[in-house]
Amino acid sequence: MNDLQSSKVSTPLPTRVAREEEVDLMSSSPSDRGLTPKPRTDRQGGGSFSLLFRRYFQYLRLERNFSTNTLDAYTKDLNKLLGFLDEEGLSFRDVKLEHLQTFSASLMDIGITNRSIARILAGVRSFYHFLCMEKEIVDDPTELLESPARGERLPDVLSVEEIDSLIEAIDLSKKEGQRDRAILETLYSCGLRVSELCGLRISDLYFDEGYIRVHGKGKKERLVPISKRAIDEIGLWLEERERIAIRPGYEDHVFVSFRRGTALSRISVFHIIKVLCERAGIRTTVSPHTFRHSFATHLLEGGANLRAIQEMLGHEELGTTEIYMHVDRSHLRQEILQHHPRNLQKSQEEPIEG
Repeated sequence: MNDLQSSKVSTPLPTRVAREEEVDLMSSSPSDRGLTPKPRTDRQGGGSFSLLFRRYFQYLRLERNFSTNTLDAYTKDLNKLLGFLDEEGLSFRDVKLEHLQTFSASLMDIGITNRSIARILAGVRSFYHFLCMEKEIVDDPTELLESPARGERLPDVLSVEEIDSLIEAIDLSKKEGQRDRAILETLYSCGLRVSELCGLRISDLYFDEGYIRVHGKGKKERLVPISKRAIDEIGLWLEERERIAIRPGYEDHVFVSFRRGTALSRISVFHIIKVLCERAGIRTTVSPHTFRHSFATHLLEGGANLRAIQEMLGHEELGTTEIYMHVDRSHLRQEILQHHPRNLQKSQEEPIEG
């Protein structure tokens, strides 16, 4: 690693991990990004609704600190409700609890999963909470609205051997080989979301201290330990990176595209992992988030404290992290079945078929 890179990755840890940003409302307005919901009739109020949604968009972005991806998801979910209301001949201001219950049932009828319905209804609740807060309506129709039971879906997890096989499937003779190796090691070593990986900057690397600074959801920052192996792989990649013509504005991004010279996109990371799975012969569906699940599960299996894992993942609620307890219990049950003396005795007593 050259002197410039060394100076950047050896910056002393900040005493307070915080960042203040100015928000440009005009450049991020819903109309500029094409996010404004579009009712199929004028029943929702036409232009007045667009102005109301603009205020709602700014509330989500400024007061709730929602990311662009979350704003996009909320817009799509609200569009589903508006389409339903248009078909029913209703204005969003006249909605009652029974209308929303019918809406929820209609989503189930077309095959949308309970988890997705619960997410859609969360967006609907947020919208009507805003309307009440702004005194656009008097009563909140979502107050008694219940979401369908989500059920418990355990996250997909890779074994250490599978992760190693994916990394070994990388062809280091290709120009992108070292970059891809650094990507996989960072995902697994730090448990990052794909958006956090793509947004990682050289100025966020504190290798002397063994940490990286991660810009997470809601513009919240956290310090995450990074393994020596990941540090070494990133260091080798930064040397390769010097040969790329980086476009202005992307000089500080760790992972960049060879072709465009800009920050690597989330879609590119998904594609990289998909290709490596094919090479390694892994047939299960693997995404960048699978590495995050594997990171948390392997830590828990190794005896790490759940609170520590919560902080490293950037979860606001411990309940979000507790899903990995179920994965770990599943692993523990299998260990008991295989190694408990009673089970061993039973297997020895069973007659051999022949």
